[in-house]
Amino acid sequence: MWKHWNQPGGYRRILQISLPLVASMASTTIMEFTDRIFLGHYSLEAIAAALPAGILHFVIICFFMGVINYTNVFVAQYSGAGEPEKVGASIWQGLYCAMLGALFLLGVSFFSEELFIWGGHGPEVRKLEAIYFRILCFGAGPALISVSLSCFFSGRGYTRPVMLVNLFAACMNIPLDYALINGKLIFPELGIAGAALATTMAWGITALCFIWLVFTKKNNQLFAVWRARRFDGELFGRLMKFGLPGGVQFFMEIFAITFFVFMTGRLGKLELAATNIALTINSLAFTPMLGFHVGISTIVGQAIGRGEPAIGARAVTNSLHLTFTYMALVVMVFLFVPEWLLRLFRPQGMGTVEFEAMVETGVVLLRFVSLYTFFDALALTFSGALKGAGDTPFVMKTMLFCSIVIMVIPAYLAVEVFGGGLFEVWCVATAFISSLGIAFWLRYKSGKWQGMNVIGR
Repeated sequence: MWKHWNQPGGYRRILQISLPLVASMASTTIMEFTDRIFLGHYSLEAIAAALPAGILHFVIICFFMGVINYTNVFVAQYSGAGEPEKVGASIWQGLYCAMLGALFLLGVSFFSEELFIWGGHGPEVRKLEAIYFRILCFGAGPALISVSLSCFFSGRGYTRPVMLVNLFAACMNIPLDYALINGKLIFPELGIAGAALATTMAWGITALCFIWLVFTKKNNQLFAVWRARRFDGELFGRLMKFGLPGGVQFFMEIFAITFFVFMTGRLGKLELAATNIALTINSLAFTPMLGFHVGISTIVGQAIGRGEPAIGARAVTNSLHLTFTYMALVVMVFLFVPEWLLRLFRPQGMGTVEFEAMVETGVVLLRFVSLYTFFDALALTFSGALKGAGDTPFVMKTMLFCSIVIMVIPAYLAVEVFGGGLFEVWCVATAFISSLGIAFWLRYKSGKWQGMNVIGR
């Protein structure tokens, strides 16, 4: 145990990098969780609209996030290779991509109402979905800028600033949610629009904090964070070469989940609300895991940059030990006290009989979550390792295949052709996540990633 703790790529190094990222991701989860709690108490229509609109926004923005976040691997490999002057140039190429993404989201916002017609949800829910989605699109710029600037710290293994910034933004978001949704203090009652405004304001706070922390005189001297601001066509091209597959992979993953949510929405308002709540609770397990995903990607990237892939492999194994331990604790909560979690989301004015039916359904859905959670850990750990080395084309192709063949087509057939219910659709989602975990594990075991890099060495 002590050997696993202190050795290169051991538990200590993984926790040192990943735990602040876990806390950072947890702060994002807390923001979303409190959003849904406040909206759940506000009205059933608001909680039913928040997740489809939020996921649809995320499925669009996540493509750019996937590309931009790959700056993290460039920073990690350049740091491992001892070329700090390339760190600032990499960050700026990510910022240029962020600007393109912000302009795209701004254009999409003008088609908010049209995007939700296909969903087949009721007119009242559809109207709220369009409002929530439009406001989130307006705030996409600061969110994308924050992703790029955070890579300056996470790619070098200094993840505490990322944690502190995101925790601060979460602390600001919670009271803003309460005030803007319910009309407290000096604010008017804005309902679901208030939740979206609170989120975009938190993104703005995050971006300003990162700008203040990154663009210092010392960082400019060491890493050229301002001197390397020019557009570098060659470096930008390499970011696109490796980052675009990462963006497509991230897009397809969220698209598959979004399609799944819209399919459950076609089954009825109660089924949609139960699914939204179960997925929100699932985010308590999944989102912090993204911290280990980015952490292992950073460690593997640095090891590849130094020419020491064996240390990266050791870190992957140790990271899997830690993530499985975390997941086991979360699953125990899902299995033994699911009703307590579900009752946090009781909508205002909902009858006891209807709410108890939703809780009963939610308990079964959390059992599905408990089943696929460990495959989720496999997928996040091994895909993080593959991306840290530069094996993004395989990750992209696997996600494309599994999303279409195992999730989208079967979910559509289950609902629209065979008249299946909620549990049949959740079986499809479980198969989708399980297949990803197995596929990324097999690719990692092949060892091909150990001969790759993204910096042309």
